[in-house]
Amino acid sequence: MKKFFIIIITKAITVLLKLLGKNAGNLPGSIALKLDKDIIKYFKIRGKVIAVTGTNGKTMTNNCIATIFKNSGKKVLSNLQGNNMETGIISAFIKNCSLTGKIDKYYLILETDESYVPVLYSKIPLDCLVILNFFRDQLDRNGEMETLILKINKFLETYTGNLILNADDPNVSRLAKANTNNNNIYYYSIDECEESTKELKEAAEGTYCPFCRTKLQYGYYQYAHVGRFECPKCHYGKADIYHFLTDVNVEGGTFKIGEEEYKTKYDSLYAFYDLAAATSVAKLYELPKEKVKQTIEEFVLNNGRLEKLEINGCKTVINLAKNPTGVNVSLKFLQKDQGKKELLFVLNDNIADGRDVSWIWDIDFKNLENVERVITAGLRPYDIAIRIKTAGYPADKIIPCNTLKEAVQTLYETENSKYVIANYTAIQDVRKEIKSYNK
Repeated sequence: MKKFFIIIITKAITVLLKLLGKNAGNLPGSIALKLDKDIIKYFKIRGKVIAVTGTNGKTMTNNCIATIFKNSGKKVLSNLQGNNMETGIISAFIKNCSLTGKIDKYYLILETDESYVPVLYSKIPLDCLVILNFFRDQLDRNGEMETLILKINKFLETYTGNLILNADDPNVSRLAKANTNNNNIYYYSIDECEESTKELKEAAEGTYCPFCRTKLQYGYYQYAHVGRFECPKCHYGKADIYHFLTDVNVEGGTFKIGEEEYKTKYDSLYAFYDLAAATSVAKLYELPKEKVKQTIEEFVLNNGRLEKLEINGCKTVINLAKNPTGVNVSLKFLQKDQGKKELLFVLNDNIADGRDVSWIWDIDFKNLENVERVITAGLRPYDIAIRIKTAGYPADKIIPCNTLKEAVQTLYETENSKYVIANYTAIQDVRKEIKSYNK
């Protein structure tokens, strides 16, 4: 009876929050957990759960999968706003369950924070787990990357459901060996393309074999430590690829799956990996190819993930980046633009971001060609300003701002192209301020 009344209370709170213009993404779940730490056991899930996890790209991959399933006529429940911790997922359940806890959606597609995979899916039946990548991220919350990988590895030791892994990330593909009795492991990979390199260009975490500690040999790198690799000693890295993207044209936004060409609105190899994961799931669940292709051609996330806008005649690209790899990828996108441009970097240090911002010293700021000015903002504008200065960028072109409003007004003083990088708790405030800017 206690759990029954908790559901009534939190459903009422959800309705109230919606009336106030809020999305009720975390608060109902947070209240439910405080009232009963085992509230998640009250929910009776009648559909298949597909979870998406990894350091970068969870929201884009999760939302693309959910859109493919919806376009294919499936009933879907998903946390599309990116509330991916226990409170967010419970909030999504509260919105969609009956008073007795029944959830009748046939597919539950859930973006899940990496550290919560063992916590949640020891209590929720899981049909498929998609793991995208692992990078150093929020060390004061998650600990070192190896610690997080080992926690997920421990969970996978008894997991026998579908497991979709990025074959090009040595930190991910190693998890296939967590349970040698699991015969439901599927790898996805992307072929070498014009953006691939033969040499490592940035900080990487997976340079040694996790099994025999021999240095891995790469046929090509895509970004950071992601690429085609193999251990010369134990041959870790050789795998039967289930889903392979070929003929990749990043600039043109095209790739092939088998003989079929796909067109996307994205022109980033980083995004192509998210699409590779999403189409792997579609293939596994035998969704209609025409619906998959249609979704890939139309899908745009538009919530600060490589979001393209035009503000007062200025081309503006906004991207969430919360760790060195994410920022380095964003900077590569900026560097491809040969015209004059300006950068706004917004850095917060709230709990959800990680209080420790020392990760900014692993960002590669050496190549800021044709960047006319750099504006910094957020709770730590001077930290990122100093970091960029020490990389050799002229100090007189760096403008720290104490408010987002001031930063956006300063950004649009000129007509150059604008690139905006913001970390987790900053991204939506930045989008709102930019969209409300009036010259």
